[in-house]
Amino acid sequence: MAPTSHPGRWLAGLTLLPVAGTLVAAALQYVRTDQTGAVFTFLFWNLFLAWIPFLLALAMTGLDRLRAPGWLLAPVGVVWLLFLPNAPYIITDFIHLDWMHGAPLWFDALLIGSFAGTGLLLGLASLLLVHRIVAARMGTAAGWALAIGSLALTSLGVYLGRFPRFNSWDVVTNPQGLVDVVLGRLLDPFGNPFLLQFAAAMTGGLVAAYLVTWAIGRALEGGHRGGVAQYGG
Repeated sequence: MAPTSHPGRWLAGLTLLPVAGTLVAAALQYVRTDQTGAVFTFLFWNLFLAWIPFLLALAMTGLDRLRAPGWLLAPVGVVWLLFLPNAPYIITDFIHLDWMHGAPLWFDALLIGSFAGTGLLLGLASLLLVHRIVAARMGTAAGWALAIGSLALTSLGVYLGRFPRFNSWDVVTNPQGLVDVVLGRLLDPFGNPFLLQFAAAMTGGLVAAYLVTWAIGRALEGGHRGGVAQYGG
């Protein structure tokens, strides 16, 4: 199996964008701390978790270039999927605006927005990398099935993280509790209409954001010079 062609400068740019976003977010937090003494450590922790799926996607890209077999890529992909919900999860941190005092509301919204935007970018960029690998190895349909399915599962993961308060590592540390909650929701989906509404809205928003990301990525990589085969256009 030939590896997916290397994205080159495009991949470097894709990496620099979230790095820049992280620096901006840290700078805004520095200003907040300098002016009020408040440090919102949960934002840094959540952004750290958002970096994990992106780094795993970069690792998968490297393995793909080395012509690694599918059985080696698959476990990395599973871990990537488990951590992927952490990327858009930061969007839900806007609920903390209710108790964040000491600075203008617009500044705190900008602060959270910088973390949330960077986290979302990390998630979409990581999906773009994994999508191109799957599409190149398994075909267009498989690539898009992976992309849409991952976003739907990510929406469920965000719900599980924000409301029942599960973490990605609960798959290992608390599997029974996680399975009980998930099965309970799946067996009675209409018993929790908020879950359906949340998942539908989140999935729709993520899919729309990803389609924009995919289109930009394809254009930047040169479209017909390889983007079609890699992204399933």
